[in-house]
Amino acid sequence: MAYKSCRRSDFEAFVTKHENRVYRTALAVTGDVSDAEDIVQEVFWRAFEKSPEFESDEHEKAWLIRVTVNLCKSKLRSPWHRRISPLLDSYPAAEPEQHELLDMIMALPHKYRTVIHLFYYEGYSVRDISGLTGQKESTIRSHLTRARQKLRSVLEEDEYESI
Repeated sequence: MAYKSCRRSDFEAFVTKHENRVYRTALAVTGDVSDAEDIVQEVFWRAFEKSPEFESDEHEKAWLIRVTVNLCKSKLRSPWHRRISPLLDSYPAAEPEQHELLDMIMALPHKYRTVIHLFYYEGYSVRDISGLTGQKESTIRSHLTRARQKLRSVLEEDEYESI
């Protein structure tokens, strides 16, 4: 759909359909609410400006995730980027237990947060994540394995402390 020439309501529907996914992805990668909000605005501005034609809903979703991840990488490489502890209350989670898990995920290095989010929260395969991030499939598998190991060790420590 060419958004520059479409009705305002069409673009608003497009934004509403995808804004949570884009926000969650940006927050998972950057770990910062303010950065995530800025990136969401930039992603939808680019969608409006470039007016890409999508072959399917999956193509539309993949384009948005790829742009989001690339903008996050640029933000994290920026010399002006400063790390602020994330405000996880802004990350939509259905259950209180998920907030605890999100705390652990957000404590991971961004390369691990990204693959964990895309794999478990967005449902992408290793091959899809490879295409979205531009990394080799073996790298994605390695990051997933290491992230799981780190999460497992944190969970085991917490279990040990609670005994």
